[in-house]
Amino acid sequence: MNAPARQPAPRVMGLDTSLRSSGVAVVQARGSILEAIEYCVIRNPPARPVSRCLQHLSQSLADIIRRLEPDAVAIEGVFFCKNVKTALALGQARGAALAAIAAAGLPVYEYPPRRVKLAVTGYGAADKDQVRRMIVALLRLRDEPQEDAADALAIAVCHLHGATRFHGALAPKEI
Repeated sequence: MNAPARQPAPRVMGLDTSLRSSGVAVVQARGSILEAIEYCVIRNPPARPVSRCLQHLSQSLADIIRRLEPDAVAIEGVFFCKNVKTALALGQARGAALAAIAAAGLPVYEYPPRRVKLAVTGYGAADKDQVRRMIVALLRLRDEPQEDAADALAIAVCHLHGATRFHGALAPKEI
């Protein structure tokens, strides 16, 4: 009798989108051990036109997806923004990212910022420094990642924690 084929360890891409500096991270779960496969920041210079920024973000994500082959993508949910111009830029970046992810055929899950903080630190109102320090500890990183990359790592960790622990109303919702 043949043994069942082993399922590969799940890989999740965490994504913290913005027009000028988007954090991207791929985290893999091997049982209860989480490993940061790669993390980076996709940057767009201030002088670059918005349309070129969106194209660069979309193409960079497509390249990362093709190279690292995540099974799913987790992004931070939309939050309240007082500045309309900032909200529009975030929405445009998010749209470019979602289009690249959809073209790759990957499911996308969305998490509110408080849930990400709760999953990583145990406290939904944790500040960014607390989240970054916990990410370093959880993933056994040598150095603290840049803020946007740390946020992307936290979002991926949140998904990997939630994918196995939450059910029903708390289960991650695919968007």
